[in-house]
Amino acid sequence: MAGGPEGLRDALWDALLALLPPTKEELKLDLGEEVDRGTVLLLQQAAELFLGGRRGECLQASEAVLDHAWEKLNAGPWQDVGKAWRQAYAFGCLLKTLCLCQPPREATAVSAALRVCDMGLLMGAAILGDILIRVAAVLQAHLVSGKRPDRSPGQELPSTKKARCDHDAAPDVQLERAVPRLRCPSLQHFQKHFLVPGRPVVLEGVADHWPCMKKWSVDYVREVAGCRTVPVEVGSRYTDKNWSQTLMTVSEFISKYIESEVRDVGYLAQHQLFDQIPELKHDIGVPDYCCLGSGEEEEITINAWFGPAGTVSPLHQDPQQNFLAQVMGRKYIRLYSPQDSEALYPHETHLLHNTSQVDVENPDLEKFPRFAEAPFLSCVLAPGEILFIPVKHWHYVRALDLSFSVSFWWS
Repeated sequence: MAGGPEGLRDALWDALLALLPPTKEELKLDLGEEVDRGTVLLLQQAAELFLGGRRGECLQASEAVLDHAWEKLNAGPWQDVGKAWRQAYAFGCLLKTLCLCQPPREATAVSAALRVCDMGLLMGAAILGDILIRVAAVLQAHLVSGKRPDRSPGQELPSTKKARCDHDAAPDVQLERAVPRLRCPSLQHFQKHFLVPGRPVVLEGVADHWPCMKKWSVDYVREVAGCRTVPVEVGSRYTDKNWSQTLMTVSEFISKYIESEVRDVGYLAQHQLFDQIPELKHDIGVPDYCCLGSGEEEEITINAWFGPAGTVSPLHQDPQQNFLAQVMGRKYIRLYSPQDSEALYPHETHLLHNTSQVDVENPDLEKFPRFAEAPFLSCVLAPGEILFIPVKHWHYVRALDLSFSVSFWWS
C-alpha cells in the first residue's frame, strides 16, 4: 500500500507500511450508527489523504477526529463510552502516528508518535487486528536501537541513578491471625479447601519458574518500557483528597517517584501495561488454578502495580477472584470476609461503594466502633509468593519496599 511518494521510504517507514491492510477497502472501519456521520466522513477523508501522500492535510484531519472523539470519551462515566467512539479515537491515533513517522520526519517524531500510539491503546479500542500494539512495538524497537533523540547537555543518564531504598515498618503478623500458606497444592486441593469455601491462602513455589522473578529490576523495567506512556496515580492512596492521575513515560515515573530523594508518592497501576508491552507479559505466567474458573484464559485481566514503599490500596473489595503475585519487594496485606462488610463501613457513594471509610492501620474507633471487632487475616507477601484473594473479600495493601506486583482477576 502506498503511503507517500516513492523514494521517501526508510526501514522504519517500510516496517510500518507492512503492518497496514493490503487494500484501501480494508483500511476502513465500520463504526455503525453510534458515531455521527460527520466524524465518519472526516475519518474517511483522513484515510484518503494518507493514502494520497498528503501528509499535512491528513495530520490536520486526524487531529480533528481526535479532538471530537476525545470530547465523547470524556463526556460522562467511562463505562458509558461506546466502543465505536473508542475505535474512532484509536483510528485517529493510528493515522496521526503514521503522519508523524512519514519521511522526511523530525528527530523527535518517533517519540511523539509512540506517545500518540500509547494514547490510542489506553483510551481507544482494538482496530484492524490490534494494529496499534504492533505499530507501538515497531516504534519502540526503533527507539531502543539507538535512534533516540539526543539528550540535553548535562542531563544525567537514567541508568546511573539508583532506586531509593525505602522500607516501611511491617506489623508483627505473628501477633495477628496469619493467612495459611501452602506450597504448590494440587488443583483439587485448592478448589476444595480454598476456592469453593472462599478462603484466602498464600501459595509458595507456584511462580518460581516465571522469568520475571530473576529478570525484573528497576533498570530492566526502564530498558523494556521506559519510553512508553502510562497512567500514574499521584498520592499515597486513591481516597485522599489530593490524589490525582496523570500521564507520563515509565522513565519519567521511575526518575520522579522511584529514584528521587523527594518523598513524593506516585504509583503505576496499569490494567493495560502487559498489552502495551508484550516483553513484560512474556516474563510472567498465568497461575494454573485459574483454569478452575468459568471463563477462558483470554478473559483474565492482568494488572501491574509498581511503586515505592508507602503506597497504599485502601480497604476495598473486587468483583472477581484475584491472584496477587509479588515480583519485587514486600507488601503487608490484611483481609476481611464479605460477611463482615457492615463493620467495615463502606462509603455510601456509588463511586466508592466497594471501599471502606476506615483507615485500617490508624482507625477512628469513635467514628467506626464496630471495626475493632471485625476479624481479619494478614500476611507479608514476599517475592515469588502469590496470595489468593477470594471474590468480594475485602483487602488492604501497603507496600513495605519498592514493589512490583502482578494481579490476575478471573471468574
